[in-house]
Amino acid sequence: MAMRVARRATVAFIFLIAPQLFPGQALNPSRSAQQTGPQQQAPPEQANVSQTSATQPARTPREDAQLHADILMARKEYAEAAAAYQRLLQQEPRNALLLNKIGIAYHQQSMLDQAKRYYERATKADRTYASAYNNIGTIHYQRKNFGKAIRAYRKALEIHPDMAAVQSNLGYAYFGRRQYDEAMAAFRRALELDPAAFDHGRASAGVLLQDRSVEDKGMFYFFLAKSFASMGNGERCAHYLRKARDEGYKNLASVHTDPAFAGVLRDPNVQEILQPASTPDD
Repeated sequence: MAMRVARRATVAFIFLIAPQLFPGQALNPSRSAQQTGPQQQAPPEQANVSQTSATQPARTPREDAQLHADILMARKEYAEAAAAYQRLLQQEPRNALLLNKIGIAYHQQSMLDQAKRYYERATKADRTYASAYNNIGTIHYQRKNFGKAIRAYRKALEIHPDMAAVQSNLGYAYFGRRQYDEAMAAFRRALELDPAAFDHGRASAGVLLQDRSVEDKGMFYFFLAKSFASMGNGERCAHYLRKARDEGYKNLASVHTDPAFAGVLRDPNVQEILQPASTPDD
């Protein structure tokens, strides 16, 4: 009986933490993350725990230690997580994944200088670690140093051009500089890579961060609507037009004359949103 209770407890614990331990892994982490991290994919469904235990090798003390640190991160216990990663780093001082995760732990505590130092150490340990370059970009973005953010994001994309999250970050940085054509191009590329690129939450417990704060939300949502319209997606276009309207964007009527929206104007979802703004004088 005790064994059966313990077995049920194990299953409950795994299903409880699995959604938090492995967020955003489809974001194509860099080679360092692929080689080192224990959370590169979620655990398989464990309908038969005894069979799984028999076929999978037991974790090493090193893997247990990193799993513990990852759990602390998932629980948003960032100071404790940083200390746990630091203990591992003492044995592996050039482990880029650990350096990056320590940076994220500091970043989440708004300790941006410390975070940036660890991200930079991660890039020195592994020049191909795209996620660390991206995370440096998010610090510059938060500080409104949009030019530096753009350079960091572009460096990440030179290494891994198929990272939708970084493409969207690049779009935000261009938007912050009011380079709207470049922002549109980056947003479209992000959507080509991942049609749900703008539906994800902030990827903070993995290896890559996003900062989606913008000053003019109405205009930003309008540009997302325009991106979806240019791809012929009327439903998503209407979704972001509605959000733009709700944020007080005043120029929805321009949809009627903007060539980017020509392919979705007959979509019922779009027509419903545009009805109150059918003419510029309304």
